Amino acid sequence: MLLVTGITGHSGRYFLKELIKHEYKGLIRCIVRKTSDTSMLDNSGLNIEKVVGDLTDQELMKRNMVGVDTILHIAGIQKTLYVINAAVKTSVGRVILIHTTGIYSNFKSASEDYKKIELEMKKIIKGHKMNITILRPTMIYGDLNDLNMSKFIKMVNKLRVFPVINHGNSLIQPINARDLGKAYYQVLTEPTQQIKFEYILSGEKPITMLYTFNLISSNLGKKTVFISFSLEVGVLMAKILNIITFRKIDYIEKVQRMGEDRIFPHNDAAIDFGYYPMSFEDGIKIEVNQFKNR
Repeated sequence: MLLVTGITGHSGRYFLKELIKHEYKGLIRCIVRKTSDTSMLDNSGLNIEKVVGDLTDQELMKRNMVGVDTILHIAGIQKTLYVINAAVKTSVGRVILIHTTGIYSNFKSASEDYKKIELEMKKIIKGHKMNITILRPTMIYGDLNDLNMSKFIKMVNKLRVFPVINHGNSLIQPINARDLGKAYYQVLTEPTQQIKFEYILSGEKPITMLYTFNLISSNLGKKTVFISFSLEVGVLMAKILNIITFRKIDYIEKVQRMGEDRIFPHNDAAIDFGYYPMSFEDGIKIEVNQFKNR
């Protein structure tokens, strides 16, 4: 039996589409929240069992891991230790974890917690026969449910003068959620002996932030003037915004990370399970069209 967390989330929905496309025959148990929209699950035609609950509830997790062979944890690195603790206690053989390349950030606020979680995870599984695979996506986009490009699209659409950090020269490698859904399915269905401990899941190629914003502006049919600020000024502006909104809007870390290159090769994924993501040009066109037709 396969247990999945986060299947109603952004990339989880595209994984579900892959299961439907390939007519997955096995039993799938999905942990969902009370507020989750489960209509796709209900209409999937797959052998799906829904369990409503919280991943932090260890008794619920242990109870629902009985009979589970494989776990695909999409719901986020912050919930990983709850999943791993329950998996160890119920002797689950294989766990696929969707973590993040944020662990490699130069900013401690962005990476320190991730490193602590993975270190603790290794301590928990030590001495247990459990096959672990960590998948590390870069910046995820793909539709208006993402937390990255959707915000940029709204900002570029609204502002005719748009601020960029350090001339927008920092590099990113955004990954489309559709490609993530395919990658999750590919890793799940490959023989475990052919799959490594971890993989980077990045976009087709590195692009600059300025190219990203220009492409969004072009797809929107807008004329945008970009004005460059130093990273220091950008962080200061984010801190001021944080203060005057009584900490309701916190873009400090996001601005900091916009000043660093976030590019990572996905060679191992390409070789081991045929991972070839779509171009950003094609992917952002889909998302901008969704925004225009919303």
